[in-house]
Amino acid sequence: MVGASGSGSRPVERRVVLLGGAGALLAAAGCTGGAPGRGTAPVTPTTAPATRGSLPRATPWRPLSGEIHPEVKLRAARLVEALGTWPSGKSGRAAAKARVTALRLPAGLVDRAGPLLPSADAAVFQVVYAQYGGILSDAASVLVVGRQWTRHGDRVTADGTTVDVRLARTGAGWNVTDLRPARPGAAVVSLSAPVRKALADGTRIALPPAAEADLRSGLVHDSVADAMLRLARTYRLEVSVVRSGHPLHVFGTDRPSDHPRGRAFDVWRIDGRAVVDPSTPRALIERLMRDAAAAGSYNVGGPVRLSGGATPDQFFSDNTHHDHVHLGFRR
Repeated sequence: MVGASGSGSRPVERRVVLLGGAGALLAAAGCTGGAPGRGTAPVTPTTAPATRGSLPRATPWRPLSGEIHPEVKLRAARLVEALGTWPSGKSGRAAAKARVTALRLPAGLVDRAGPLLPSADAAVFQVVYAQYGGILSDAASVLVVGRQWTRHGDRVTADGTTVDVRLARTGAGWNVTDLRPARPGAAVVSLSAPVRKALADGTRIALPPAAEADLRSGLVHDSVADAMLRLARTYRLEVSVVRSGHPLHVFGTDRPSDHPRGRAFDVWRIDGRAVVDPSTPRALIERLMRDAAAAGSYNVGGPVRLSGGATPDQFFSDNTHHDHVHLGFRR
């Protein structure tokens, strides 16, 4: 079975790549604290805070050893980093196209960059996490979740977005075919009490910019916020995706996903432990999944398929969900 946020059933193998010198693009922009080392690395790079008139230093995103097809995620993450990061004097579409072609990708992808290319003197994009929206043997969706800082004169502004990066496998490797940035919608003045509480609980519920904007748009069901609040009593949740930036359909199918309808959210890290990290206790992930079902999720996906659900299909697992826990709601 494939859940409401799942992918098709064509298998892919597990494979780990070693990285060396992967920070060249961010280093060229003066926005990295150094090139990454080899092997297992932290999922979320540290980002030094910005000071007046300066941008923070960001580090390139790197996968952990538990990733399936890490080279696919790296391809997507490097493109988004290149599009969303530039030093003074390198703003604009022409410079962005040069950065993209340096990655041996089509310059036309710049036309799909949207919010990654705001008007600014300089910018830096820090990937929070690169999560699968779907992974098949020959096609993939990578949801690159990140924060972006832009500088206008002496003013530094913090924002960010999530980009659904589509890739296809060819004889030469994985190539990017499309970019689909998140479109959260405008913030509304009046929000429900559960949504207001979830937004206010930054200590227990960490929301990236696009996910926070989703809640502020008023387009997310209270069932999502209620579940976040209930689970936050026990866990520290780091959310990756809520509504926008996720494929409209379950990847590889024509079935609508619960995410774009505001009826789902994904958790990529629990109590500071990444779901994809092999060192994260499996018991912690399984406990969150069962607690998610108890919090009202009819469709709980993760790196393991649990037994004992209220329905035979309440719990599911596939390659897409090896890196996060998905919670879907009927309303």
